[in-house]
Amino acid sequence: MSKRGWFLFISLGIIWGTPYLFIRIAVEDFSPAIVVFGRVMIATLLLLPIAIHRGHASSLKTHWKGILAFAIIEMCLPFGALAVAEKEISSSLTGLLVAAVPIVNAIISRQIGLDSNWDARRIFGLLIGITGVGLLVGFDISAANYWAIAICFIAVLGYALGPIIITKLLSDVESIGVISWSLLVAGLIYLPLVIRDIVNNSWRAPGVSEISTGAIASIIALGVLCSAIAFVVLFDLIDEVGPTRTTVITYINPAVAIILGVVLLSEPLTLGIMVGFPVVLIGSVMATRKNTQPKEVIASAER
Repeated sequence: MSKRGWFLFISLGIIWGTPYLFIRIAVEDFSPAIVVFGRVMIATLLLLPIAIHRGHASSLKTHWKGILAFAIIEMCLPFGALAVAEKEISSSLTGLLVAAVPIVNAIISRQIGLDSNWDARRIFGLLIGITGVGLLVGFDISAANYWAIAICFIAVLGYALGPIIITKLLSDVESIGVISWSLLVAGLIYLPLVIRDIVNNSWRAPGVSEISTGAIASIIALGVLCSAIAFVVLFDLIDEVGPTRTTVITYINPAVAIILGVVLLSEPLTLGIMVGFPVVLIGSVMATRKNTQPKEVIASAER
């Protein structure tokens, strides 16, 4: 990987380790729909004027199918799923569950022909990673909140498919136009939910009478840092290293999420985190690491 690739990789890994903290703080005061809507609309207001000024607004007309797919799969579903799940489980555990993204991405990439070079080591890594997720769930989740885990895996699937959508449908268009329109589409999709919450007076979390400064600041951070800046970096990173290697940022995300959750939110450093996280990490590395042997050597070995 080039120096630029490493810089983008580390930057995005750190940036996308922070949303779990901000989401957890925001949903203490706001409904999930308000959190997601505020996040995507703030990012839209920042990026769309730039895209129009640079002449990249035409991407909506030429690539609307890819933009719609990206908005729903990479933004609407994961953002909403995480906001709902974090009302029940900790930000650090949520971040760790999302560490399964590289494994899911690797499986999907193989099925659609983006990454067909699989060997026994990668399959074994896949099994190890799944075991690690099982350890996380087994140690830290009670029967009462298994639904939150299922919702988290909606986010995992969305984040795994996002880079693939970019590669297959949006790789030939300027990123800022695609990102801007996708954020706006996501906001429009959530708008009816926001209106419903306002009409029903459920836009605040139950029991909350006064919105905290921290909750408002968290939504702003989600929009500016975790959406506007992060998606620009994401497209650059995919262009630099490809979709499968891009999802490996989730090796960094969980560590950032754990540190922030434990230090700033006083979340417990549980047995499931200490045991499951290393296992998920090892499995993800093995499952996404491509065979570096020359094709001739592999073919010879197969014979």
